[in-house]
Amino acid sequence: MSDRLSVAKTYKLYIDGKFPRSESGRTYPVTDAEGEFLANASHASRKDVRDAVSAARKAFGGWSGATAYNRGQVLYRVAEMLEGRREQFAAEVAACEGVPTAEAMSTVDAAVDRWVWYAGWTDKIASVLGAANPVAGPYFSFTVPEPTGVVGVLAPQSSSLLGLVSVLAPVVATGCTAVVVSSADRPLPAITLSEVLATSDVPGGVVNVLTGRADELGPWLASHADVNAVDPTGASAESRVDIAQQASGTVKRVLTVPGDDPDWTRRPDISRLRRYLEAKTVWHPKGT
Repeated sequence: MSDRLSVAKTYKLYIDGKFPRSESGRTYPVTDAEGEFLANASHASRKDVRDAVSAARKAFGGWSGATAYNRGQVLYRVAEMLEGRREQFAAEVAACEGVPTAEAMSTVDAAVDRWVWYAGWTDKIASVLGAANPVAGPYFSFTVPEPTGVVGVLAPQSSSLLGLVSVLAPVVATGCTAVVVSSADRPLPAITLSEVLATSDVPGGVVNVLTGRADELGPWLASHADVNAVDPTGASAESRVDIAQQASGTVKRVLTVPGDDPDWTRRPDISRLRRYLEAKTVWHPKGT
């Protein structure tokens, strides 16, 4: 019998490619599906939200200016790294969600496939949503989709990994940057995904992950003037009203959430990609 002590892991936030503790010093206990203690997670504060938004804004120019092909390569690399840590993710999903190991493995595989699916759309979505417009005059007219900017994402509460990937991947695939509030009760897969992002090719600040309560952090995120869109999926129905009101002060997009717990195993479509893109129409004269 070994007398070696296991190395306890310190769970932190992920902001601007770094792993800081919450500036507030707050933590909260995370338990498994049986109520057994797993870890202490950092509880993000309003200052952490501001820092994450600032990092996302700083990273937006470089990420949105990268070629669509390059973004696809980066997303595919994330899928590779996630696949390489398949057993760790499966163990965390099984513990957090209280599902058998085989089902957890299937969930991780679906999350990997979801990253690959969105990676494949990065250099195709412009062709699908763009257009050459018919014009009655000596002009060319083109409509092209462009990323909307910084997106605040409140990740699903029940689906700790697949739901998180389903709401995050389309944001970064379009060229937007993200500030994500993970599932409060099941944050460990999100924290591990942060480690995957940090060790893949995703530039610092493109994705920022905060742990804490969506109903507390969501309104602060929605009211921030430098956030351009908000996905309130992980917020309670009551909090979504407050989030929409806070967002209206700076006229940002608030995604409509169809239900409290969507079926994340369903095949994705381009609807989430479309939500984070804005149409820009350009006119150009023909000839000289």
